[in-house]
Amino acid sequence: MSTRTIRINELVQRELSSILRQRYQSESVALTITEVRVSPDLRDARVFVSVVGEPAFVTQKLRWLRSRARPIREELGRRIVLKFLPKFEYVLDETCERGTRIQRLIDQLPPAAEN
Repeated sequence: MSTRTIRINELVQRELSSILRQRYQSESVALTITEVRVSPDLRDARVFVSVVGEPAFVTQKLRWLRSRARPIREELGRRIVLKFLPKFEYVLDETCERGTRIQRLIDQLPPAAEN
């Protein structure tokens, strides 16, 4: 991945988070943009979103975010000047949940016997 692509990923992530916090403050309280991966041709991007809550709540928030994709993209286009503004695919980021589950399993292990 080129340095330019990495910088664009970080810029898009920062601006998306800013848009959600400023324009959709009450709806986006439980949402966190954890990562953005823009394709090298800048046409597509995957936006990884972490949502805190029960599975039904997570589904509802992800559905809400996808329904707001067009106005969010338009606002992002006003803030960032790129040759192509990518189309966003919002994906649930489950890494935090997996990490918590692994930590719980590790905590359940019996302590190692000392020699």
